[in-house]
Amino acid sequence: MADRLSLVFGALADPTRRAILHRLKKGDATVAELAAPFNMSQPAVSKHLKVLEAAGLISRTRQATARLSHLEATGLQEATGWLVTYREYWEQSHARLDTLLLELQEEGD
Repeated sequence: MADRLSLVFGALADPTRRAILHRLKKGDATVAELAAPFNMSQPAVSKHLKVLEAAGLISRTRQATARLSHLEATGLQEATGWLVTYREYWEQSHARLDTLLLELQEEGD
């Protein structure tokens, strides 16, 4: 079985799933509400929801006859935490590039 981080990044790789997460920032929604902006069937949206749920990015509950999807930001925090570990690397790389460009500019003057 894939690790949680791989499931999160796999889920985030699809633009439809990212759009669904963006919509869920506003609040819980039914499959029909989530399917509305897309040119796809409710079963197709349900498949996307299953991927998001397996990755821990949403939870699903029943309310009367409706099944609501709810954003679970904890999974996103884990992915963000992993990405932040590379921030220092990129900042150092940019600093070295800035230094090099300044040196080249000074040599040209």
